[in-house]
Amino acid sequence: MDIAASSDEKVFSTPPKEKVKKIGAMEIQKAAEAIHNRRNATQKIVFTFLYIAAAINGLALFIIIFFMLKNGLSAISWTFLTDVPRDAMTKGGIFPCIIGTIYLGFGAILVALPIGVASAIYLNEYAKPGRILRIIRLGINNLAGVPSVVFGLFGLAFFVIYLKMGVSIAAGALTLGAITLPVIIGSTEEALKTVPDTYREASLALGATKWQTIWRVLLPAALPGILTGAILGLSRAAGETAPIMFTAAAFFVPEKLPSSIFSKIMALPYHIYVLATAGTEIEATRPLQYGTALVLIALVLGMNLLAIIWRSRLRRKLK
Repeated sequence: MDIAASSDEKVFSTPPKEKVKKIGAMEIQKAAEAIHNRRNATQKIVFTFLYIAAAINGLALFIIIFFMLKNGLSAISWTFLTDVPRDAMTKGGIFPCIIGTIYLGFGAILVALPIGVASAIYLNEYAKPGRILRIIRLGINNLAGVPSVVFGLFGLAFFVIYLKMGVSIAAGALTLGAITLPVIIGSTEEALKTVPDTYREASLALGATKWQTIWRVLLPAALPGILTGAILGLSRAAGETAPIMFTAAAFFVPEKLPSSIFSKIMALPYHIYVLATAGTEIEATRPLQYGTALVLIALVLGMNLLAIIWRSRLRRKLK
């Protein structure tokens, strides 16, 4: 009986505490490994979709550029780049259109960049959280979603008619500036948020005022991000058609260079629209349409490249 009792005690006795702890640790480790494996699998799936999306975008850009090169490269010549349109726009060049696009693009940035940076400084450094700040941000977000044709009608009603600027470079640049304003405000505000708070605290501790801190510390540190917004704004301003057709662009201007900021101009986006829809010889001008589009793409990429090189140099100096 004693032997049977002792055997029963061995069968039904509880395992030692060390064994229980070891079993629990192994289960926790297995659960952690399972969670880690699921996370890795999810990450691989998401990254695969991102790679596919990037590849699709790159392929689309390659197809567009290849299509433009195939159809428009034959129209590119020195005369095409330096002469004015002739014979109902079936001959000649697009030099006034190139100059007009440059004027409008840089004019829009000159208008939008100071206002956008100042607005972002107020929102990020001075404005207190509350209803007013939420309303301002809602207005900026809504402004970014307004169709460009609405901006064109606004520019026509306010700048062209009410302020009596007429169809001119000034009216077009102000209208395009209003279009690019939300992009610059958003990018500048995000750039200011990335500046560490220690920069502000150190500057204020040394006796600098808030404005001196913003001007001498925050803006130089955030300048690469501000230039990113300027690049995006410049790209959008250079490619808009609807706003400038109401405020700045003309069907034909014989002069190569405008005489003042209140002169009408020709611009590449509107010139493409005219050649494709309103010309008298639409089929005859088909190579000129593709050639003009190719020049517009090259001009936008060139302006972006200059801005990107400048931004890279600033980043190296800051480091």
